[in-house]
Amino acid sequence: MHIQRKAGLRQGKKLSLTSLFTGLVTLVVLLTTTIIMVGSYDSKKQSLMETTLHLNFSNADRMARTMDSLFQSIRGSLAHNAQMLSNVDAMTPEQVGHQLELMRNSSNYFNSIVVIGKDGLVRNVEPTSIGTAGKHITSQAAQEALELKQPYTSAPYMTKNTNRLIVFLSQPIFSNDGTYLGILGGTIYLQENNVLSSIFGNNKVDDFGSYYYIVDSGGHLLYHPDKHLFGKDVSGNEVVQKLMKGQNGEQQVRNLNGNELLAGYSSVPESGWGIVVVSPMALIRQQLIGHIQTIIAYSLIPFIILLSVVILVAHRLARPFAYLADLVSKMGKERIVLPPVKPHWSREADLLTKAVFLAVADIQKQTDQLTQEAATDTLTGLKNRRSLEYTLSQWMASGIPFSLIVLDVDRFKFVNDTYGHVTGDEVLKHVAGVIVSSLRPDDVCHRFGGEEFVILLARTRPAEAFNVAERVRRALEQRKGPIPTQVTVSQGIAHYPQHASEQAELLKKADQALYRAKSNGRNRTMVAEDNPAAPSA
Repeated sequence: MHIQRKAGLRQGKKLSLTSLFTGLVTLVVLLTTTIIMVGSYDSKKQSLMETTLHLNFSNADRMARTMDSLFQSIRGSLAHNAQMLSNVDAMTPEQVGHQLELMRNSSNYFNSIVVIGKDGLVRNVEPTSIGTAGKHITSQAAQEALELKQPYTSAPYMTKNTNRLIVFLSQPIFSNDGTYLGILGGTIYLQENNVLSSIFGNNKVDDFGSYYYIVDSGGHLLYHPDKHLFGKDVSGNEVVQKLMKGQNGEQQVRNLNGNELLAGYSSVPESGWGIVVVSPMALIRQQLIGHIQTIIAYSLIPFIILLSVVILVAHRLARPFAYLADLVSKMGKERIVLPPVKPHWSREADLLTKAVFLAVADIQKQTDQLTQEAATDTLTGLKNRRSLEYTLSQWMASGIPFSLIVLDVDRFKFVNDTYGHVTGDEVLKHVAGVIVSSLRPDDVCHRFGGEEFVILLARTRPAEAFNVAERVRRALEQRKGPIPTQVTVSQGIAHYPQHASEQAELLKKADQALYRAKSNGRNRTMVAEDNPAAPSA
């Protein structure tokens, strides 16, 4: 029983129509929003990546062209001054020094300028504080340039004495008759003040995490936001490898720390260097999160409005169903008074309401009929034993005092044996008719079973009940029945709560009074003996 009750409780937890509609609409909206956001996320991500890649490539290409122009200018300056030194052998050291000083101060291309004879001896150097004039060169880059006898740009290298990261550019010096005299060289200190560092050396990570770096033809870092990385070999980087091949483009890569970057890269033809502009993928994700948050923010108010409308409509739609459910649940428990049918805006709800009202009215009519039949004795038309027990329970529960008359047809077995059961039934109908005609309006007679009848008299004392019983008995004596002999009855009377406070005990008391009436010769009425324990009415 306990398990069944629990199962019943579980089955009772049902979804309301409002909750179902609200949940369904919420699910649809959430799914739709999710699909939109996923689609928007992918398309927006692709768009942002493409835009960022194009922008980075555009910046890298612009910087590469600027650097290429700068190197062409540097190379042009070297070539012009090398031409000016074509008679360097005839010039005094002061004249050469003046020319170098003028060259250095006029352009700020180089941090130092040197004239080296074809024998490797440093003729002049500017600034003179370097102190290498009159000495043979030891730099491998200068030696290569001297031997090459062509315009030369070295790979960045670290000097032994000053521990500077420098780039050495040179232009061969030829006399007017084409005799090779030596080289005019300039050094660029990548980490110190010069035109190149002033343009490309102020490299910082911007507010969005984007930055650029520059590599030489060998894949070494020349400029980077992290100055500790200057000179580091990054030739293993996929983008740097493409720059070393002179390629330009854009792609998604990973840096030395494994972070995803969107890179645009472009090579510098004049120097063989490469410029890479990168933006972190984290920036794209951050923008995408902001984009999704914007979608959610713009969707929230319409969603709340839609949800409110759905809840309102669902409430109005569910109201007739809830009312009908409550109405149907009352069937069999109480008599239902059906109100006038009001039209509903929902066609289905309107049809269902009308159908349920018709069904309830029909069921109630059938129920009333069945209830009447269930409470009525089919032979006599009187209330039956079930109705008697129900009325006794109701009166006792309500504390209504009453008298009870148990009536039994005398010698009824003889009637059945002598005249047959059909005649016996006629006798019972006759007795029932006489009883009903002899009772007061509020008195109720029940057929208890067989030839026994029970009469209930609400708020009636035993003495008054005795008078009613005698009226019934005398009426039967005086009225001719369906058999030749006179039909008589014996009766026993008991009172609630004078004689008993329980239903069974009360009927027992009335039966005892009835048997005393039978024992004393039949055709008489007896009242139950007082119960000393029973309260006085």
